[in-house]
Amino acid sequence: MTGRTGPGAERPEVASDALGGHLGPSTQGAPGRPLDPAFQHGVVVGFDGSLSSERALAYAVGMARRSQCGLVIVHVANRLPATVWAGCEPPVFVDLPDHRTEVLGLELACADFLTGVPWILVERGGDICHEIEEVGREYAADAIVVGTTHGLLGKLFGSVSGRLARRANRPVIVIP
Repeated sequence: MTGRTGPGAERPEVASDALGGHLGPSTQGAPGRPLDPAFQHGVVVGFDGSLSSERALAYAVGMARRSQCGLVIVHVANRLPATVWAGCEPPVFVDLPDHRTEVLGLELACADFLTGVPWILVERGGDICHEIEEVGREYAADAIVVGTTHGLLGKLFGSVSGRLARRANRPVIVIP
């Protein structure tokens, strides 16, 4: 699921110009359409509104500003199993509307610290590590910035930042 974000009714990807104003719906990730060159070789950052992702976003904004490149903000939406394992059938996952992405998009659109950096918000569904890495590949990102994962689940199953750092084919910067 690419290109679904922002405050718009159809939930297109939303980009902003260098002054922080929205460029409007973007064709990023649409089948058969090229990606905007302003975001090629930019910085990809995972963002979910948590404190650690806010710190990662702040770092990524500074990095994009210094490099004079675009910022691709990725929010991975929730996917929930629709069925329970029955015999040998794998579970089916259903993409549920994640209104959190719309809220994050509105917050980002009003954020002063994004002024001067072209940015786009991309919503994906699925495994967080895989989706962030995939967006990095699609945009040929120079770096991926993520915050650390705290809590029991991160300790049991491995943190997103740790798994991403081991798997990614590009530099991964982990912000505490």
